[in-house]
Amino acid sequence: MKALAYWTDRFRYGVRGRMGKVALAVLLGIGASGAAAEEVTLLAFGDSLTQGYGLPVDDGFVPQLENWLTAQGRAVRVINGGVSGDTTAGGLARAAWSLTPDVDAMILTLGGNDMLRGIDPAVSRANLAGILDAAAGVPVLLVGMTAPGNYGPDYKAAFDAMYPELAAQYDTLLFPTFFARITDSGQDIITYMQPDGIHPSAEGVALIVDALGPSVLDLIDRVE
Repeated sequence: MKALAYWTDRFRYGVRGRMGKVALAVLLGIGASGAAAEEVTLLAFGDSLTQGYGLPVDDGFVPQLENWLTAQGRAVRVINGGVSGDTTAGGLARAAWSLTPDVDAMILTLGGNDMLRGIDPAVSRANLAGILDAAAGVPVLLVGMTAPGNYGPDYKAAFDAMYPELAAQYDTLLFPTFFARITDSGQDIITYMQPDGIHPSAEGVALIVDALGPSVLDLIDRVE
């Protein structure tokens, strides 16, 4: 009977031990190979839309995106590289030192303030190209904007075209329009905007993240 009790206890202990290790492995993100999932660091590089202007910290673009990616099972850290009011020229000036060695990939969202100021799209395009040059060797997701028609058809055509053309030139991923999910929602866009009519509300950011998220997953998959 003592022998039976001994082996029964050993069996129970062994099951508990294995189950404990499995649970620990799940918590730590350890796969069958025994290696922990490596955290990917993304730099969200942009202006006030990236920075989270007008919103509580947790409701901004970067925290909502990081939470969305975590919910998809990705080990990721998203750095908030948004500067309110920044143009492509400002982005170019800080691109090199923002791309620290720990950055694995970049989400580039600049150009909106250039458009609001009526800056020549050729200038904006050159600045974006300079940022992409600075990011050489780092996977990039380029997030586009679209210009309104009040600057004239030539301006709109040149501005709208620079994003897909640069994405093709630099072999980056492309998300055509930052506000696509809001403008395509079928609702009055003011429903998802802050009172200034320029920046999204927390609900608007959630829609943007939900639309952009799959492209960010593709970006993470490009990280070697």
